[in-house]
Amino acid sequence: KVSLTTDMWKSKNQNIKYMIVTEHWINSEWKLQKRVLGFLHIPPPRRDHQISDAIFKCVKYWGIQNKVFSISVDNASNNDSAIRLLKDNFSRAGNLLGEEKLFYVGCCAHVLNLMVQDGLTEIMDITQKIRESVYDINRSYGRIILFSEIVQQLRLPGKKLIHDCRTRWNSTYEMLSCALKFREVFPQFAERDAHYDCCPNLEDWEKVEKVCSILQYFWSATQIISGSEYPTSNLFFKEVQKIKVMLDRSYRASLAPETVQVLMCAGDWCRCLHGVKKKTKGGFYGKFKLYRFYIFKI
Repeated sequence: KVSLTTDMWKSKNQNIKYMIVTEHWINSEWKLQKRVLGFLHIPPPRRDHQISDAIFKCVKYWGIQNKVFSISVDNASNNDSAIRLLKDNFSRAGNLLGEEKLFYVGCCAHVLNLMVQDGLTEIMDITQKIRESVYDINRSYGRIILFSEIVQQLRLPGKKLIHDCRTRWNSTYEMLSCALKFREVFPQFAERDAHYDCCPNLEDWEKVEKVCSILQYFWSATQIISGSEYPTSNLFFKEVQKIKVMLDRSYRASLAPETVQVLMCAGDWCRCLHGVKKKTKGGFYGKFKLYRFYIFKI
């Protein structure tokens, strides 16, 4: 049996979307293997049946349509419909195991990505301010030298700021955590460079520090469950549980003591008060909406 994963990219220059289909299996020596089955162009409007047909044709081309065990995709709405259509195609052969319940496996890394992207909107202005600071300093050799001199005077480790990729939250986290190490440098740099006008203030850094302490858990979990050289199905739950424990602690710490007491003694009442049902349709991500309000809303 083989498991499939898919992902889609959009070419900026050509404005064309591509989908890659990869198969994964364990060989006779119990070693994880993977092969790229196809790099497919998906023309507009890229509806569910187009995605489903493209995957099925790719699998059929390689003659493994009777060996498919499961498939993992991101949580886009059109992918949900595509998976339903794809499951119907595979189920006709009667080769799906577990009464077809094991066919679709959600992408945990993508769910974590949605949660983080949602939370980062609360400090969007601060993130942009730091991004502009990094760009302004790194675009000029003279400014880089000036920044490095201040770093040396303050005896701080490291000398260089790093840029981020706006579409990758882990890159943004690395930029913020790196800039956080140089928080004392930016005010002095602003005093020496009259053209530098986007210096974060003390309150901004406090918010960034708080957010980075939370994102560290997401970053670590994503690094582990995104591994491609080892099985991850036995690892994701432990990592997600760590995040939940951290969010629970941060959530309670952000509340007044009397509110914490209410949560402990009357959990059901408090869930109703905030509009969160005991069993939400959104599950962990749905509850994160409530976490975000208290943790990221600063």
